[in-house]
Amino acid sequence: MNYEGRTENYKRLGEECGVFGMYDFDGGDVAGSIYYGLVSLQHRGQESCGIAVSDTTGPKGKVTSHKDMGLVNEAFTPEILDTLKGDIGVGHVRYSTAGSSTRENAQPLVLNYVKGTLALAHNGNLVNAPELRHELEYTGAIFQTTIDSEVIAYHIARERLATKSVEEAVGKAMLKIKGAYSLVIMSPRKLIGARDPYGFKPLVIGRRENCYILASETCALDTVGATFIRDVEPGEIVTISPEFGIQSDKSMCIPKEKHARCIFEYIYFARPDSTIDNISVYDARIAAGRFLAMDSPIDADLVVGVPESGNVAALGYAMQSGIPYGQAFVKNSYIGRTFIKPKQKNRESSVQVKLNALGSAVEGKRIIMIDDSIVRGTTSDRIVRMLRDAGAKEVHMRVSSPPFLWPCYFGTDVPARDQLIAYNRNVDDICKIIGADSLAYLGIERLEEMVGGNLGICKGCFTGSYPVTPPTEDIRGEFEK
Repeated sequence: MNYEGRTENYKRLGEECGVFGMYDFDGGDVAGSIYYGLVSLQHRGQESCGIAVSDTTGPKGKVTSHKDMGLVNEAFTPEILDTLKGDIGVGHVRYSTAGSSTRENAQPLVLNYVKGTLALAHNGNLVNAPELRHELEYTGAIFQTTIDSEVIAYHIARERLATKSVEEAVGKAMLKIKGAYSLVIMSPRKLIGARDPYGFKPLVIGRRENCYILASETCALDTVGATFIRDVEPGEIVTISPEFGIQSDKSMCIPKEKHARCIFEYIYFARPDSTIDNISVYDARIAAGRFLAMDSPIDADLVVGVPESGNVAALGYAMQSGIPYGQAFVKNSYIGRTFIKPKQKNRESSVQVKLNALGSAVEGKRIIMIDDSIVRGTTSDRIVRMLRDAGAKEVHMRVSSPPFLWPCYFGTDVPARDQLIAYNRNVDDICKIIGADSLAYLGIERLEEMVGGNLGICKGCFTGSYPVTPPTEDIRGEFEK
């Protein structure tokens, strides 16, 4: 799967996608609510988005959809939303970690087949997608996209031909696909959610009056006025229908000690107002900052965060250390699609346009700067320099994650080892490269503590020990960031 068109941004990491599904048992149109749900999940993907809906009282299998490149509020006008009539639907926002950044690869995917239609939205990466794709191609499948989500859709459709229900077909397909996936699937009369057995990616269930919702994060439920019911468990398949409400199939579940949730949901990806698997993202980031202050203290005048994900950890550091918390950066919140240019070479300006230092806040002060991660180090170097240019007397960097030493194959674009600044370098080396006065990372042993101590997490990008065997060929694409 060749990757073309990595978006250029000042942030270092990207996540696969955000998903949102809704079924109104009273027959009301759901597209408007899906739109607002996707807006609240925009942080999970800014490259493309889409909504597919169906009327369960109308002709079976008729799906109306719209998808486009760019942000949700750019892709959907009131006129477009008015055309999306239906009481069941799925939506998606995408950040590509495998497959080209093109309109063809936007989701949801809508598949017409003998049994009717499927509309599928997927968050995650499969590690065996190339083998499954080749297998399907040699049995006559013709692919319209380069994304692994289409492989999932094909396998569900094929399994449906020999099963009694679409949820049973999802279960059969789950026996074949390997890796990270949270799925929201619309069939003509059912809304289905499925989460991989390791629980890499989050998926939650909510309710608003007689509407049921599946979403990547609880913040999306809050946005549409829904009440959180529970998380979909790792390995669970939930089927939502007016006849039976919420049905659960846990036959694919594995022992809790094997669970491997992506720790970066708590460090960076998820919104701080979300709760994932009963752990507050905000509380986890506060804990990470407190641990940094305990383990790597330094005398300074001000603690600041790199917006947005560094802010809460910085607050935790300040709370623990007693050093005042402040704001050192102004972030431009109005950079939309016009700013995102594939393979943009002027990376220096991409940082400067997104962030600017507050000279009056940092001049003459010793600054502790908290960020969520360092990947290549080029961004950190520029932000440190930005603070020095604004008059900071000292800049001490603290990172609310351990050093990246290995790539990720499960939906986070941590690149190959030779592109990671921490590969073959110690902390002192990295400190000199980024130009900081001191540098310290969160200890690996603190990761479990920051999420309560009993939540199974994936630490593969830090340790090289993966819960699932990595693919023999790299499906993640070329990372140009």
